[in-house]
Amino acid sequence: MFAVMGVTGQVGGAVATRLLTQGAKVRTIARDPDKAAMWAERGCEVATADVNDANSLRQAFTGTEGAFVMLPPMFDPSPGFPEARRAIANLHRALSSTRIERVVALSTIGAQQERESLLYQLHLLEEELGTLPLPITFLRPAWFLENTSWDIAPARDSGVVKSFLQPLDRRFPMIATRDVGQAAAELLQEQWNGRRVVEIEGLSRVTPNEIARELASLMNRDVRMQVVPREAWEATFRSAGMKNPIPRIQMLDGFNEGWLEFESGASASRKTPTSLQEALGHLVARLESHETNRLENKGRVSEE
Repeated sequence: MFAVMGVTGQVGGAVATRLLTQGAKVRTIARDPDKAAMWAERGCEVATADVNDANSLRQAFTGTEGAFVMLPPMFDPSPGFPEARRAIANLHRALSSTRIERVVALSTIGAQQERESLLYQLHLLEEELGTLPLPITFLRPAWFLENTSWDIAPARDSGVVKSFLQPLDRRFPMIATRDVGQAAAELLQEQWNGRRVVEIEGLSRVTPNEIARELASLMNRDVRMQVVPREAWEATFRSAGMKNPIPRIQMLDGFNEGWLEFESGASASRKTPTSLQEALGHLVARLESHETNRLENKGRVSEE
């Protein structure tokens, strides 16, 4: 049996789905059992655990041969990353107190960097979990194509998408989250010794302008990217409610300047199959489906 964290999100959900389709037994781990109920219907064991509670994590991992672990998303961390440090310490404590055979941990492109940015949290994860006396794989994916989900509605409504990735013709390493989840599931079923790193990205790197052109094609309307000036970033993020936007700004600088890159380089990274067109097509269809459901529900309420 395999334990899988993050099943209510895209990557963890893809890991569990892949394992199930291959006939593996799965124990899903979630803070809210109601949100994980669908996994019980699919034949999974469901464990309730919180990354801030090492004992609940230990119980969730106990009796499994392998685990997929990850940090919960922390886009607005406190200075010094205390939230991530606590979560990492709990993961280490929980994993070290079980007889689990192997672990695949979700990391990130650029995790080898000691320069601080939002992704430094995953550098801390690799440092701490890398001391565990068991086989562990750190899976380092590229920028998630699903980050574009925030841009679908603006593209449709105004034809303008604001880009923090720049210049607009620069090719950035990107990947679909379902490819990340499927890769993690495959790695989890392998046998290896010690610590290893696997770096993955899509078949080809993507420019912001290419994203705009693909959205234009999918929506049958003009779409263009608009650069957000570097000097406006902090005010933009603070106006959106962020208390500590500096790590996010540092991360964007890292991608734009090229120092957030795979340790083994682009040529050595594993390539995954989902195309830009396929990934963005899924995001556009999902938005349309959500809005159709919202209108239908609104109509039913009005009738009542």
